[in-house]
Amino acid sequence: MAHLYLVPTPIGNLEDITLRAIRILKECDFIIAEDTRETKKLLQHFSIDKPCVSYHLNNEHQVVKNLAERIAAANAVALVSDAGTPGISDPGFLLVRACIENQIEVMALPGPTAFVPAIVQSGLPCEKFVYEGFLPHKKGRETRFKAIAEEEKTTVLYESPHRLIKTLQQIVTFCGEGRKVSVSRELSKKFEETVRGSASEVLLHFTQHEPRGEFVVVIGGKE
Repeated sequence: MAHLYLVPTPIGNLEDITLRAIRILKECDFIIAEDTRETKKLLQHFSIDKPCVSYHLNNEHQVVKNLAERIAAANAVALVSDAGTPGISDPGFLLVRACIENQIEVMALPGPTAFVPAIVQSGLPCEKFVYEGFLPHKKGRETRFKAIAEEEKTTVLYESPHRLIKTLQQIVTFCGEGRKVSVSRELSKKFEETVRGSASEVLLHFTQHEPRGEFVVVIGGKE
């Protein structure tokens, strides 16, 4: 029976890859990758030689049917994103659904993902939380912030460096200056940093220190 393995890859530190992930990547028939160039760098580091097929947000609707057919004809295929767990704010959902519809066994390996360490080390309640991923850039953005402002659970979202200041300003506007916020950047990498405080304090920090890297923003719930 054909298998599709969802294989998490390191979000920064290559030591975070699991032994099982390495084994699956070595044993699979081929690898479906978000960016084949990035994946080949990872494979080269671990001395893995496998063919890679491109699958990303810009082509997933066009190639998903063909990929599902190729997986069905194979023994084992691995799906990876550039970093973290496939399907979490990365391409993957359409392919997983197509495989399930075609009776292909789908197995997700545990492993690296950015929002888990960010929320755990934030100091904010994490027994229940809301995951937002990347917020819309324009349409629907204010609507999401209004909902976050009223949310009693902790909210976690991803943000890029050039949009972080705007996001923090909107948190201040919709949630208030005193709302508790934790921002983690470059998780697992050399310059990893977490800044905690009120929304206005965190905004001031990144106004004075240019945002660099990839960010996870954790917002405390409404009290």
